[in-house]
Amino acid sequence: MDTQDITRPRLSEEDWLAAAYEVLTESGVEAVKVMPLAKRLGVSRTSFYWHFKDREELLEAMVRRWEERNTGNLVARTEAYAESIAEAMFNLFDCWIDPELFDARLDLAIRNWARNDSGLQQRLDLADARREQAMTGMFIRFGYPEADALIRARAMIYTQIGYISMQVHESTEYRISLMPGWIEVFTGTRPAQRDLDRFLARHR
Repeated sequence: MDTQDITRPRLSEEDWLAAAYEVLTESGVEAVKVMPLAKRLGVSRTSFYWHFKDREELLEAMVRRWEERNTGNLVARTEAYAESIAEAMFNLFDCWIDPELFDARLDLAIRNWARNDSGLQQRLDLADARREQAMTGMFIRFGYPEADALIRARAMIYTQIGYISMQVHESTEYRISLMPGWIEVFTGTRPAQRDLDRFLARHR
């Protein structure tokens, strides 16, 4: 018997997911295995089976978390109340500031994983389609023609995927300083100072 687990408080599902997340984002999905995770957490592998039937169930839990956090939160931000397209864009840009809303490391890991997993690639395609539809709808609500709205939405999506894939590192302050310019590029209009002030107040 492994007495190590007797004296250690039983790990939660969240503990296992957090450890799996770190391995996934550092080394890729092939490195996410039960025994190495158990060693990382300092417990026996039997502890894992209190929470997950097998490795596949753990992987599915991580994919669901990505869908809920990244795609779910992004869509919600495009639908948040806004008086102008600039304010709507700042709502969306919350995702690029707050990793609790949108986890760029996880998004990159999922995209890399999907290259060799056709089932996950289908889910990624659906997620990207949801994001595109949400962003397009945001522009349409503020009077942009449908074709124009789609192009602007895709420009944002491809820019953000580029940021993620290139693993661009910017300070929060510098990233925020660029956002009025990004909004002008994506919308054709410069944000009003009151819209910028409301956004800055959320992130001070």
